[in-house]
Amino acid sequence: MAGKIATRSAYGKALAELGAKYPNVVVLDSDLSNATMSKFFAAEYPERFFNVGIAECNMVGVAAGMAAAGLKPFTNTFAMFAAGRAYEQVRNSVAYPGLGVVCVGTHGGVSVGEDGATHQCIEDLALMRAIPGMTVIHPCDGHETALAVEALINYDGPAYLRLSRPNTEVFTDEMEGYSFEIGKGVTMRDGADVTLVATGLMVGIAMDAAKMLEAEGISARVINIHTIKPLDCELICKAAKETGAIVTCEEHNIVGGLGGAVSECVSGCCPVPVVRVGVEDQFGRSGKADECMAYFGLTAENICAKAKAAIALKK
Repeated sequence: MAGKIATRSAYGKALAELGAKYPNVVVLDSDLSNATMSKFFAAEYPERFFNVGIAECNMVGVAAGMAAAGLKPFTNTFAMFAAGRAYEQVRNSVAYPGLGVVCVGTHGGVSVGEDGATHQCIEDLALMRAIPGMTVIHPCDGHETALAVEALINYDGPAYLRLSRPNTEVFTDEMEGYSFEIGKGVTMRDGADVTLVATGLMVGIAMDAAKMLEAEGISARVINIHTIKPLDCELICKAAKETGAIVTCEEHNIVGGLGGAVSECVSGCCPVPVVRVGVEDQFGRSGKADECMAYFGLTAENICAKAKAAIALKK
């Protein structure tokens, strides 16, 4: 999977490819299959694809019934609607009874671009993380997304999968022995001075930042946290003890997402400075994806600046 691909596209193609292997998988969409990329599954398995129309709450309820009957449903819509409009149904109809529905939210974060603040969901990770028993996944590239899809098919419980709109570089397929395990973070590169903990498309940006810091004589470790919940606290605490400072990187509000989760973890095991890179508690803005990312400081340059600030806070 060389080159660039959006995680939403990698998801749709992986789901269609896995359809034959897992005949219990069914896919539901709220009239957005061309955007969520569930269209690939629909083309291969029309009898297992259900377009419920613009009725996200009903879609989640239908999926819950299917899961209770032994099927493996994937619901598909934009993150704003998956975590916003259908929140009550996800909480009460899926998570409360512990049903194995995978709620997929595409177009997460400000990289949605021109759709603006109403569609740039920057709260979904926090909302889904707060639901008891909910697993929250945010893969970093197309290759990891495909691995996550199969892992979620075999996962017995409620889950939220956040995907991105823009095409981004695929790099995990070139890492020897790379594997995906729910609840286990991945050390992308080692470092001794500071740890960059990133999720989603921010992992690639954090890797770029680590290279920039290396050129300045700063050794930065990079950890990919594809599973926001359950969080790999063991890996994060190890990094905190060994590097003494952490910078979290997420395309999400700094309140309640990865930064919040890491801070909660570190405060209990090894209190060190945690500096958060993300949207600083404000709504999104309309603009091109790269412009929006730059506006909110979701850049390698800003990560470098925050890393230096975190190092300066070391005791």
